[in-house]
Amino acid sequence: MTIASNSSSKELEINERIRDKEIRLVGANGQQLGIMSPRDALRMAAEQDLDLVKVAPQAKPPVCKILDYGKYRFEMQKREKEARKNQKTVEIKEIRLSLNIDTNDFNTKVNQAAKFLQQGHKVKVSIRFRGREMAHTNLGLDVEKRFAGELTGKAVVDKPPKLEGRSMMMFLSPAPNK
Repeated sequence: MTIASNSSSKELEINERIRDKEIRLVGANGQQLGIMSPRDALRMAAEQDLDLVKVAPQAKPPVCKILDYGKYRFEMQKREKEARKNQKTVEIKEIRLSLNIDTNDFNTKVNQAAKFLQQGHKVKVSIRFRGREMAHTNLGLDVEKRFAGELTGKAVVDKPPKLEGRSMMMFLSPAPNK
């Protein structure tokens, strides 16, 4: 039973595509059948109307298993889908400040950041220096420290303010609940 497969990077070698001199064979019910040539293993798989699949190519010698490849692939896709479902994705939301931000604008940005943090997102706080503002990066540092200070208890500073080119960035993440 030969199954043609598309050649993606994580596709397993099956049946005639296995080109090793010798392989370690595992039977359909999990028993060790020993080390043999792929030709003999393929013949055994064909007798059982199953496929020969290389499951551990990095092993010495590579490990191949006799199984139904279609069913095996379906199970693997199901496992991957389940793993993706349980995975939590963390978004990074950006708040842009300016060097000479007014009090009300500053408070609005703080409230917005607090809302993002409450939703479980990380927050990137950035200030872009334009023109002569580059001479006053210390003022930008003060604004970002004041911003972090306003969010004390709600946020933890992951990366302190750092100047990269014309931007100063700081990363905040939600504070652990007590």
